[in-house]
Amino acid sequence: MVFSHLYSAVCRGKWFISFREAEANLLLVQRLLSRDASLADGKPLSESQPVPVMLEHEGRLMKRGNSFADAPEGSTAVIPLRGTMLKYGTMCSYGTTEIASVIREAAASKNISSIVLDIDSGGGSVDAIAPLADAIRQAQSARKAVVASCSLCASAAYYVASYCNEILADNDIDAEFGSIGVMMSFADYAKYYENEGIKVHTIYSNLSDYKNAPFEAAKKGEYAKIRDEELDPLARDFQENVKRNRGARLKADTEGVLRGRMFYARDAVRTGLADAVGTLAQAAERSRELSAQMCIDDYMHKL
Repeated sequence: MVFSHLYSAVCRGKWFISFREAEANLLLVQRLLSRDASLADGKPLSESQPVPVMLEHEGRLMKRGNSFADAPEGSTAVIPLRGTMLKYGTMCSYGTTEIASVIREAAASKNISSIVLDIDSGGGSVDAIAPLADAIRQAQSARKAVVASCSLCASAAYYVASYCNEILADNDIDAEFGSIGVMMSFADYAKYYENEGIKVHTIYSNLSDYKNAPFEAAKKGEYAKIRDEELDPLARDFQENVKRNRGARLKADTEGVLRGRMFYARDAVRTGLADAVGTLAQAAERSRELSAQMCIDDYMHKL
């Protein structure tokens, strides 16, 4: 099952991803497409190793116990989002559904006052975003701020970070932000099958002339339909969500900021892609301050 999820994501997915991240995964893709048996036999990483959550409390970073019930009261949950984002877990990575489940668990715990999402990711598949966005909103509705502490925060990872209350660069040397855009790639195996003596026939109903039309045109080298009907709507939604989530902080007129450009930490702060540069401990402290402010605002609103 885990192999089929990964194979499906690689072969069919649309991606909010930095091209460097995509290039780094080419070896894995090659092994998948060659049907490597060792990969096919793999089990989800989460079956052997739970998502490695840390707790920050009074300036100390510690491992979580069996549950958040073991956490000291007032702790901040530090939850990792690393590597290529996929909706479901694989033998070498956690799925965003699994990470979202941990965020919800932290949001429900009386011992957790706030959450830091520790991000080091160049993005991933489009369908990996919604579980995390929903979990972040759930935490915020419980008056628990979520702060993103980021090294590499590109594409789908930035999409997720934009939902957080604030975004911090964890250093001013190599932390990067942006790559707001969408891409799609696929391999055409028609020639390979032909050389193997295999002829593939695809037949559509007379009543299904729009079915897969952009994809069929793309196989002929005609990319306009797939850009117009598949990729541009996703890119527009990405841009609009970032503009809405970042609000007046984002200098949307900065050249390339919403069209795929990357920015190092200081420039990311200047353009509004990030709010500040600070350590993980500072991100945890800031998340607690924001949670306290949320509680005060909620109390004042009820008066």
